[in-house]
Amino acid sequence: MATKIDKEACRTAYNLVRDDGSAVIWVTFKYDGSTIVPGEQGAEYQDFIQQCTDDVRLFAFVRVTTGDAMSKRSKFALITWIGENVSGLQRAKTGTDKTLVKEVVQNFAKEFVISDRKELEEDFIKSELKKAGGANYDAQTE
Repeated sequence: MATKIDKEACRTAYNLVRDDGSAVIWVTFKYDGSTIVPGEQGAEYQDFIQQCTDDVRLFAFVRVTTGDAMSKRSKFALITWIGENVSGLQRAKTGTDKTLVKEVVQNFAKEFVISDRKELEEDFIKSELKKAGGANYDAQTE
Protein backbone atom coordinates (compact mmCIF):
# COMPACT_ATOMS: atom_id res chain seq x y z
CA MET A 1 0.00 0.00 0.00
CA ALA A 2 1.34 3.43 -0.94
CA THR A 3 2.34 5.71 1.89
CA LYS A 4 0.39 8.97 2.35
CA ILE A 5 0.97 12.00 4.55
CA ASP A 6 -1.48 14.11 6.53
CA LYS A 7 -0.11 17.35 5.10
CA GLU A 8 -2.31 19.73 7.10
CA ALA A 9 -1.56 18.20 10.50
CA CYS A 10 2.14 17.81 9.70
CA ARG A 11 2.39 21.40 8.46
CA THR A 12 0.83 22.67 11.71
CA ALA A 13 3.44 20.76 13.75
CA TYR A 14 6.25 21.94 11.42
CA ASN A 15 5.20 25.58 11.82
CA LEU A 16 5.15 25.21 15.60
CA VAL A 17 8.87 24.32 15.56
CA ARG A 18 9.66 27.15 13.11
CA ASP A 19 7.96 29.73 15.36
CA ASP A 20 10.66 31.41 17.48
CA GLY A 21 7.96 32.35 19.99
CA SER A 22 7.10 28.70 20.56
CA ALA A 23 8.75 26.57 23.24
CA VAL A 24 8.46 23.53 20.98
CA ILE A 25 11.89 22.81 19.43
CA TRP A 26 11.19 19.38 17.91
CA VAL A 27 8.42 17.33 16.40
CA THR A 28 8.39 13.80 15.08
CA PHE A 29 6.50 12.49 12.11
CA LYS A 30 5.60 8.83 12.51
CA TYR A 31 3.74 6.10 10.70
CA ASP A 32 0.10 5.42 11.54
CA GLY A 33 -0.47 2.41 9.34
CA SER A 34 0.49 3.67 5.89
CA THR A 35 0.01 7.37 6.72
CA ILE A 36 2.68 9.72 8.05
CA VAL A 37 1.23 11.84 10.87
CA PRO A 38 2.65 14.17 13.53
CA GLY A 39 3.99 12.25 16.52
CA GLU A 40 5.42 13.61 19.73
CA GLN A 41 6.75 17.14 20.21
CA GLY A 42 8.62 18.90 22.95
CA ALA A 43 10.83 21.64 24.33
CA GLU A 44 13.76 19.45 25.47
CA TYR A 45 16.08 17.78 22.97
CA GLN A 46 16.71 14.85 25.33
CA ASP A 47 12.98 14.03 25.18
CA PHE A 48 13.32 13.75 21.40
CA ILE A 49 16.17 11.25 21.73
CA GLN A 50 13.91 9.04 23.87
CA GLN A 51 11.56 8.68 20.87
CA CYS A 52 14.31 7.07 18.80
CA THR A 53 14.19 3.42 19.80
CA ASP A 54 15.64 0.40 18.00
CA ASP A 55 12.30 -0.81 16.62
CA VAL A 56 10.99 2.44 15.13
CA ARG A 57 11.53 4.58 12.07
CA LEU A 58 10.52 8.23 12.17
CA PHE A 59 11.26 11.65 10.79
CA ALA A 60 11.96 14.67 12.99
CA PHE A 61 12.17 18.41 12.48
CA VAL A 62 14.43 20.03 15.09
CA ARG A 63 15.30 23.65 15.92
CA VAL A 64 18.76 24.33 17.35
CA THR A 65 19.93 27.76 18.46
CA THR A 66 23.44 28.53 17.22
CA GLY A 67 25.53 31.64 17.07
CA ASP A 68 27.98 33.55 19.13
CA ALA A 69 28.09 36.42 21.57
CA MET A 70 27.10 38.83 18.79
CA SER A 71 24.13 37.00 17.33
CA LYS A 72 21.95 34.00 17.99
CA ARG A 73 19.98 32.32 15.25
CA SER A 74 17.82 29.28 14.80
CA LYS A 75 18.97 26.49 12.53
CA PHE A 76 16.80 23.59 11.54
CA ALA A 77 17.54 19.95 10.88
CA LEU A 78 15.54 17.20 9.24
CA ILE A 79 16.43 13.90 10.91
CA THR A 80 15.47 10.49 9.62
CA TRP A 81 15.80 7.89 12.36
CA ILE A 82 15.86 4.20 11.44
CA GLY A 83 16.26 1.90 14.44
CA GLU A 84 18.56 -1.13 14.30
CA ASN A 85 15.65 -3.61 14.43
CA VAL A 86 13.70 -2.08 11.52
CA SER A 87 13.27 -4.56 8.66
CA GLY A 88 15.10 -4.15 5.36
CA LEU A 89 11.87 -3.49 3.46
CA GLN A 90 10.81 -0.77 5.90
CA ARG A 91 14.31 0.77 5.73
CA ALA A 92 14.05 0.97 1.96
CA LYS A 93 10.56 2.49 2.08
CA THR A 94 11.73 5.14 4.54
CA GLY A 95 13.97 6.65 1.87
CA THR A 96 11.14 7.04 -0.62
CA ASP A 97 8.65 8.14 2.05
CA LYS A 98 10.98 10.99 3.01
CA THR A 99 9.96 12.78 -0.20
CA LEU A 100 6.44 13.08 1.26
CA VAL A 101 7.84 14.61 4.45
CA LYS A 102 9.91 17.06 2.38
CA GLU A 103 6.70 18.34 0.77
CA VAL A 104 5.89 19.76 4.22
CA VAL A 105 9.34 20.24 5.80
CA GLN A 106 10.96 22.47 3.20
CA ASN A 107 13.35 24.71 5.12
CA PHE A 108 16.27 23.13 6.95
CA ALA A 109 20.01 23.73 7.06
CA LYS A 110 21.05 20.07 7.13
CA GLU A 111 19.57 16.66 6.69
CA PHE A 112 20.62 13.60 8.70
CA VAL A 113 19.92 9.89 8.28
CA ILE A 114 20.76 8.25 11.58
CA SER A 115 20.56 4.74 12.99
CA ASP A 116 23.26 5.07 15.67
CA ARG A 117 22.12 6.78 18.88
CA LYS A 118 25.57 8.40 19.32
CA GLU A 119 24.89 10.48 16.22
CA LEU A 120 21.71 11.81 17.84
CA GLU A 121 23.68 13.63 20.53
CA GLU A 122 22.73 17.29 20.66
CA ASP A 123 26.35 18.47 20.49
CA PHE A 124 26.94 16.49 17.28
CA ILE A 125 23.80 17.88 15.61
CA LYS A 126 24.66 21.40 16.76
CA SER A 127 28.24 21.22 15.46
CA GLU A 128 27.05 19.92 12.08
CA LEU A 129 24.53 22.75 11.84
CA LYS A 130 27.25 25.27 12.71
CA LYS A 131 29.37 23.94 9.85
CA ALA A 132 26.41 24.27 7.50
CA GLY A 133 25.77 27.81 8.73
CA GLY A 134 28.74 29.63 7.26
CA ALA A 135 30.70 32.17 9.29
CA ASN A 136 31.55 31.14 12.82
CA TYR A 137 32.90 33.78 15.16
CA ASP A 138 32.99 31.64 18.33
CA ALA A 139 36.81 31.62 18.30
CA GLN A 140 36.97 35.39 18.66
CA THR A 141 37.27 36.87 22.12
CA GLU A 142 34.86 39.46 23.37
